[in-house]
Amino acid sequence: MSLSVGLGLLLAAGTAFGSVAGFLYKFRGAREAPAVELRRPLRSTIELFRSPLYALGILIALGSWGLHVGALALAPISIVQSVIAGGLVLLTVVANGLFGVPVTRREWIGVALTATGLAFLAATLGGDARSAHSHYDPAVLAEFLVVLCAAGLLVTVMAKRGTTLGVGAGLLWAASDTSIKALSSHLHALGAGVLVHPLAFVILVASLVGLLVSARSLQLGEAVPVIALTSAAANLCTIAAGPIVFGEPMPSGGGAIAVRVLAFVLVITAAALTPPPLARAPAPGTPAGAER
Repeated sequence: MSLSVGLGLLLAAGTAFGSVAGFLYKFRGAREAPAVELRRPLRSTIELFRSPLYALGILIALGSWGLHVGALALAPISIVQSVIAGGLVLLTVVANGLFGVPVTRREWIGVALTATGLAFLAATLGGDARSAHSHYDPAVLAEFLVVLCAAGLLVTVMAKRGTTLGVGAGLLWAASDTSIKALSSHLHALGAGVLVHPLAFVILVASLVGLLVSARSLQLGEAVPVIALTSAAANLCTIAAGPIVFGEPMPSGGGAIAVRVLAFVLVITAAALTPPPLARAPAPGTPAGAER
């Protein structure tokens, strides 16, 4: 493993903790804010930022995002996401121990299975730890981003539960993360010019729309299941970008295939377990009759 890749993995570990902490502060703040109206994005964003806790969550998330950008620039995307996915196990510990959020046994199991499955999946991709693997085919990247963004918007429009909205936000953030990885390959040649590259626009729009969708998901659902499914959707698609978009090597052999199948089974099982089995009292700002 090269020194730069090792540094990238350290940044990914910091990203994992910052992401969880930022999410939980945003959860607290979003519950205090008026209901997010996706048709009025500017007004809803202003209302959200009037909550000090939400603003703090955004600041932490921005710091985590900066670490993530550094990690993606230095290390293969699948390896970075495996570290972040494994860090998802911190969610239940931090939520319950530091934020006092009640966590059911069902949620403990669901989050643990999600983190394990995603980590196994990323590990079996066999990303080469000697280079960053940032180069891509523009046509393949464009197709991948269009599918992710279209799926994220479709899920958002059709969603009635907070957990489903979280999946929509995760898909949009996966498009943003994949774009960040691709844009990092132009940093040496363009320098500050990357800020006006078309991919920078994709990153900005996908991130901001995902942020608003995520805020609404946190208003409608409980913290642990919503955050777990948002993270799972983002990580699963970003891990897939490794071999699909950036040409990371796929390992061969029956053992790797068996582990990969097991990883998918764990993630699917976790997705079935994570949503709460019973409806709970509606969150502040939730319209009457809205489902979770």
